[in-house]
Amino acid sequence: MSDLAAPWWRRAEQRVTGRFTVAARPPALQLAKAGGAAVLSWFVCLLVFPGSLPMFGAIAALIVVQESVDQSLTKGIERVVGVLFGVSVALGAGALFGTNSWLFIAAILVSMAVGWLLRMSATSTNQIAITAMLMIALGGSEIGYGVERLVETAIGAAIGVAVNAAIAAPVRTNVTHTQITSLTVNAARALDRLADTLDEPRDDAWLEGMLDEARELHAERAQVHASLRSARESLRLNPRGRRHMRQLLEDDALFQRVQPIVTQVIGMSRALYDLYDPELVDDPSVIGMRREIRRAAHDLLLLGEAPAEPSAAAEPPALTAPYTIQRPPPRHWVLIGSLMEDLRRVRGRITGELD
Repeated sequence: MSDLAAPWWRRAEQRVTGRFTVAARPPALQLAKAGGAAVLSWFVCLLVFPGSLPMFGAIAALIVVQESVDQSLTKGIERVVGVLFGVSVALGAGALFGTNSWLFIAAILVSMAVGWLLRMSATSTNQIAITAMLMIALGGSEIGYGVERLVETAIGAAIGVAVNAAIAAPVRTNVTHTQITSLTVNAARALDRLADTLDEPRDDAWLEGMLDEARELHAERAQVHASLRSARESLRLNPRGRRHMRQLLEDDALFQRVQPIVTQVIGMSRALYDLYDPELVDDPSVIGMRREIRRAAHDLLLLGEAPAEPSAAAEPPALTAPYTIQRPPPRHWVLIGSLMEDLRRVRGRITGELD
């Protein structure tokens, strides 16, 4: 059942749950590392500050274990800075307003103002306010208590970063490689679908399916682009980064060649959808162009394939020479000319002539 055909209450439930759920569960190892870092921080902070409840250190370690070591370091700095300003706000508010019951409200307002003036992110600003309220509730205006909580937070953040980097530091290059390979295969399939459209007369449903399939490449390309950024980020400050960098560079180079091809494929599909005529299939120039489109699809697949063994003989490309039309038919010259220009660009990207 499609989303639109589902009952309204089912659609509402999907929208609500989609706000706090994700498509795939996070790796169990990441959850284990976060929990382990929090527990380790708790006992380390107890050794440094006996008799205290080291909540700040455990919370810092729990938050700092992120999807990459670079993100962990960023979150650690953000946490320490937030606690520093939060402690300062709590001490300042306590010194100015004493122990009045509305001291919490004053701390919240001052924290928001400090975050705004310093152009801090919403997360950092909220961190200042939360720290200030906890400081007031647990430690009052004692500066010694504030210094201990700041040190405790720094310990927890350092442990979180160290644990995330030392124990199987997250790497997203495999996910990116799979997505780029999938994008290349789907772009080749869209080219084959274009050739199929020119193979025999097609109805409106076929044309709409062809265009929809091509348009899906746009979202897939955007997903790959975001995945590449995430993969690069996962290798920064990563002890395992060097051994995965070569694969990432190769995938990035392939993506730089494939993404313009995706643009051309979408444009070819749109032009064929708008200007389609069943008589195209009998035009001699279209017959030759159809053959070249299939060759382009074949070579695009070769572009994204890696040999199973280094010694394996590579399959030769099929698109060996540019295809030219001496005199396009008057009735369809706009469509044929558009397809030919896009095909020229696709061929140039595949062969590397337009890199």
